[in-house]
Amino acid sequence: MNNKEIKKKYLLKVKELITHNKAYYDKSDPLISDKEYDQLKIEIIDLENKYNFLKNKKSPSVNVGYKPSKSFEKFSHKVPMLSLSNAFYKDDLINFEKKIFNYLNKRIKIEYSVEPKIDGVSASLTYKNKRLIFGASRGDGNTGELITENLKTIKDIPIKIKNSDFPDDIEIRGEVFIKKKDFLKINDLFANARNAASGSLRQKDPNETKKIPLNFIAYTFGYIKNNSHKNQSDFLLNLKRWGFKVNKNNKILSDIDELLKYHEKFERKRFNLEYDVDGLVYKVNDLKLQNRLGFTSNAPRWAIAHKFSADNAETRILNIDIQVGRTGALTPVAKVSPVNIGGVVVSNATLHNEEEIIRKDIRIGDIVKIERAGDVIPHVIKVDKDKRNKDSKKFIFPTNCPSCGSETVKEYNEITKKYDAVRRCTNESYGCEKIAIEKIKHFISKEALNIEGFGKKVVEKFWELSLIRKPQDVFALNYNYISNLDGWGELSINNLKNSIENSKIISLQRFIYSLGIRHIGIENAKIISDNIKSISNFIKIIDTNNFEKFLNIDGIGVTQIKSLKNFFSNKLNVATVNELNTILKIESSNFNKNGILKNKTFMFTGKLNGISRAEAKSLIEKNSGSTISSVNKSLDFLVIGDKPTKKKVDQAKNFGIKIITLIELEKLLYKAN
Repeated sequence: MNNKEIKKKYLLKVKELITHNKAYYDKSDPLISDKEYDQLKIEIIDLENKYNFLKNKKSPSVNVGYKPSKSFEKFSHKVPMLSLSNAFYKDDLINFEKKIFNYLNKRIKIEYSVEPKIDGVSASLTYKNKRLIFGASRGDGNTGELITENLKTIKDIPIKIKNSDFPDDIEIRGEVFIKKKDFLKINDLFANARNAASGSLRQKDPNETKKIPLNFIAYTFGYIKNNSHKNQSDFLLNLKRWGFKVNKNNKILSDIDELLKYHEKFERKRFNLEYDVDGLVYKVNDLKLQNRLGFTSNAPRWAIAHKFSADNAETRILNIDIQVGRTGALTPVAKVSPVNIGGVVVSNATLHNEEEIIRKDIRIGDIVKIERAGDVIPHVIKVDKDKRNKDSKKFIFPTNCPSCGSETVKEYNEITKKYDAVRRCTNESYGCEKIAIEKIKHFISKEALNIEGFGKKVVEKFWELSLIRKPQDVFALNYNYISNLDGWGELSINNLKNSIENSKIISLQRFIYSLGIRHIGIENAKIISDNIKSISNFIKIIDTNNFEKFLNIDGIGVTQIKSLKNFFSNKLNVATVNELNTILKIESSNFNKNGILKNKTFMFTGKLNGISRAEAKSLIEKNSGSTISSVNKSLDFLVIGDKPTKKKVDQAKNFGIKIITLIELEKLLYKAN
């Protein structure tokens, strides 16, 4: 079939879709079933994906949903709006509670505030002197978009509070959503109810937002001046009294068994609710305990989202692609006949690794069961071997990288004494095309440089056009050339320029993370940046290859040291860091630099009573101190608990290091606060 015939086939399908749209939406008299209608849309989009010369303004790929607006002013949240960790099974909840006990260093009776997890869009409302002055989206958690006027159009959001006990300065958080019955009236405009809520909130004209029947349910606070609430449940009662809508299905439960029973009961009635939900949220009810537990880099320790059961469906594996990630990992992905699972059309499913394919004996052409649980990537859970073709052949995993042809290896783990399940390309850094592309995607991602308008598709396009080959190329783009590309007008180019320029000021923590070093995630990047303080110190360590120095940092181990050495043994990686240092303004991480424990180092030995090492470490760092993992001359205080290690105590005495108890540490911290 030539291009002319392909285009004719495509346009006939688009024309057919327009006919069915008119019958379904205008006349409320559908001519085909929903399944057949969805299949027609899939066929159109698949043709567009296969042949890039196909494009039509009536295509479902163009007419569904709204692209996020970039024209809003930015808003910095006083307290980050982080996402929640997910639980799917009983063991996940047991581990969640176990982590709480470990952090507190004791088992206690925990009361949970439970609420439905509405499938909508998070928003924050800032009130001062009883008036709504700011409304913002969550954004990247730290910075959102200022959408005050759009949020004011929602009838559930009070503009002015009359109650005398309403705080003078408070940020209230909640979910913006559309009820199922209301979405039915506008579902020709949006892919689903959540997209409708998100797109409506980001309209430039609030009068357009007003046309959409949005709702708001409040569920917590980000900040309160002079907070006197003891429990999450008390705060919810006050929210209702102040005029906010809260969820009528909120409950207080006391243990894992109660949570599981309520989850099972609620899941059965979820489809009878007037809004979409995808799980339940469990929060430690005691606000003092919440404050003590605090946050990890991306989620609170005191809350978790318990998602509902996975949805699954049968489909056929059309092909198995091998994708190469930024660390060289080869991941097999099944290309499957598109199938609707829980309202989402799935055409790809991860096969995890070579061992998984062998264990399940997964082959091209197999009929398989695909599962999708919450936000987890769809995966193959079962092969129906009774439906397998007789001439089916086993899938042979490549021993050479499909991107660059280099040898692939399974690394030997000295700790487990086993070979890793993942096979990796040995052509590290930017020598392998796929690795280089994925590294650049990581470099510009939200958690790294956070360059808006520079998404994954843009990286791939710019790579294809040889505009970028290394991270530093992002800052030397040929905008004259880009201006001649489809979809790049003056406004979009200026937005990209500004976004790239704004990204040049970056914390040391984010910079280290942006390099995409294996085993160096956000938490480890923070630990390193807080200890080395500056980019110049980091470069000195790189130049002298003195990464063993990091072994003295609590939280950094042999695995991380080995990974850092491997990464910086590559001259191109070293050159990239040096060049980026001349382009970027790399600032130290945001922490208290002048606390009472400034320049003081601590180490723990023995069991601490009433507090975990993680919490004690966190308190020390908040007051400008640091913790190290071995006794040496740079140590200022050895904190001893029950049954301390005699060798460490003796070493401390020999070095003249001050030995203190937990009570004495608490006195230091008390002075600091």
